[in-house]
Amino acid sequence: MRLGVLDIGSNTVHLLVADVRPGGRPLATTSERSVLRLMRFLQPDGSISDEGVQALVAATTEARKVAASENVDELLATATSAVREATNGAEVIARIEEALGQPLQVLGGETEARFTFLAVRRWFGWAAGQILLFDIGGGSLELAAGADELPDAAASVPLGAGRMTVQFLPDDPPGEEAVERLRAHATATLAPVAETFRELPRPQHVVGSSKAIRSLAKLVGYSVSGWSGIDRWRLPREALGSWIPRLARIPAAARQELPGITPDRTFQIVAAAVVLHTAMSALDVSELDVSPWALREGVLLRYIESMSWSPAGS
Repeated sequence: MRLGVLDIGSNTVHLLVADVRPGGRPLATTSERSVLRLMRFLQPDGSISDEGVQALVAATTEARKVAASENVDELLATATSAVREATNGAEVIARIEEALGQPLQVLGGETEARFTFLAVRRWFGWAAGQILLFDIGGGSLELAAGADELPDAAASVPLGAGRMTVQFLPDDPPGEEAVERLRAHATATLAPVAETFRELPRPQHVVGSSKAIRSLAKLVGYSVSGWSGIDRWRLPREALGSWIPRLARIPAAARQELPGITPDRTFQIVAAAVVLHTAMSALDVSELDVSPWALREGVLLRYIESMSWSPAGS
């Protein structure tokens, strides 16, 4: 069966197409994304502007065409924080559903964290033990922790890289004073969440799963070889902290010349670095591994579990 997952996020509209079967690993065939950075289109009243809605509809329409050309049997369409929290969210959802020709599932922050945690657990396996997860999107930061496939704790806080760039780092380059204001805000926002997570067993494996974290790991971290022969990236907190002042002094146009920083991440990468460093500090994390699987794979895995099947010969 060929499934498509359409993830309408704060930064991108991303379509993942994969062949799936009960009990099997999803085999990705296509990955297409449109970069929107929806936070640019947020109005003072919290609504998404007409221009932003039109961009969403255009990207959704294109993704639907790609899904049709890829002979997708079923399209699982989800939206996260930017659409979820917009004051005109109901109107935006209606426009997206019209473009899709089907309902849109709007995920709550904790649900988003739980789907991502499932993907991370499946990728690293049971041997990873107690996992702590960080996932930074454009609108929110998700955290989850636990020793099973369902986390013991899951939280979502409004510390996404796009949101924080608009609110705290609007200048280019932002400079260190703006960075310190963002750091103080992130510390205060994370305090009650960090208290909850510190009461859980100490994590045996800390994981980051977003594109922003992957970009930062390629900039400041190093690769390690996994047992399957697939290299993965590891991000040390100390190295990340040492890079933040430099990133804050470099104009966005020049950041894309740095290792791992793609053009669509140049504006938001400073905020992502500050938020991640603050979160790692709050939970006393010295380094983390980067997972190639995240929300889209979690949605796929949960759907596969729901498929009815029976052992051969029964």
